Amino acid sequence: MIILAGMIGVGKTTYTSLLAQELGTTAFFEPVENNPILDKYYEDPEKYGFALQIYFLNKRFAAIKKAYKADNNVLDRSIYEDALFTYINTLQGSISDQEYRIYLDLLDNMMEEIDGLPKKHLTYSSILKAVLTISCPTSKNADVNLNNLTTTKG
Repeated sequence: MIILAGMIGVGKTTYTSLLAQELGTTAFFEPVENNPILDKYYEDPEKYGFALQIYFLNKRFAAIKKAYKADNNVLDRSIYEDALFTYINTLQGSISDQEYRIYLDLLDNMMEEIDGLPKKHLTYSSILKAVLTISCPTSKNADVNLNNLTTTKG
């Protein structure tokens, strides 16, 4: 599984699509469309901040479990970024300290489940080759077969 991280608008969705296409695997995107909480959050962040973060956490956790079922699936947002956004919402007053502690407890429980799933780790050089192949298709790295990436067990 490959997880991209970055600020809004930097190209995570584009690179997620390109990586998944090149790897012949599935892309998993942040659940913003058909999100029943997002519009409500923008109208009243203090009322819906916690519900929004729980919604994202639940959807992200489900995506991670699905992504683990095959090699090299690509996610456009990390569960750790969700935790960061939850912390920022707490600092801004959209989430109470009690809600934040509940969120962290739930995240810890979910992470224990994720820790038990089998993992496949890519080397830095194999990730770099994949990014270069997609970013610079005319480069000498363009003939890299992304389905034969070097992996390490761990």
